[in-house]
Amino acid sequence: MTEGIKIVTKNRQAWHEYFVEEKYEAGIALVGTEVKSVRMKNAISLKESYVTFEKGEAWLTGARISPYEQGNINNHPPERARKLLLHKREILKLQRRVAEKGFTVVPLTAYFKRGNLKIEIGLCRGKHTYDKRDTIRQRESEREMQRLVKRHK
Repeated sequence: MTEGIKIVTKNRQAWHEYFVEEKYEAGIALVGTEVKSVRMKNAISLKESYVTFEKGEAWLTGARISPYEQGNINNHPPERARKLLLHKREILKLQRRVAEKGFTVVPLTAYFKRGNLKIEIGLCRGKHTYDKRDTIRQRESEREMQRLVKRHK
């Protein structure tokens, strides 16, 4: 990422479960104390969350934003659907691709960019078990190569 970006959380499980074909940056519509809560450390969880499409709009479903500790009775519900702010043509393109077999849209990263919370979403295709093993095997071999290079210096 570039300067001025503060990463809040990453969805590491998504990289393990899916092949990421394309990435998009989306704004997110938050209410009341949600932004204050997200600015606190580890207040948002993207695990097991996904993007749904209804009436030409994109919605982040399954993401959890912890309630704001200093909030009052008007605090937000932690697990509600939140609207993603994308251009209409991006939404239509993603909807067409999701209609194809095997594609889904998953949030990858949540970060602040110029004071606004952004969600990086990815158009993903599911991995099979053997694909996951291959990924782990490649990662292990890269680590071993780095160890050898480091040892020989």
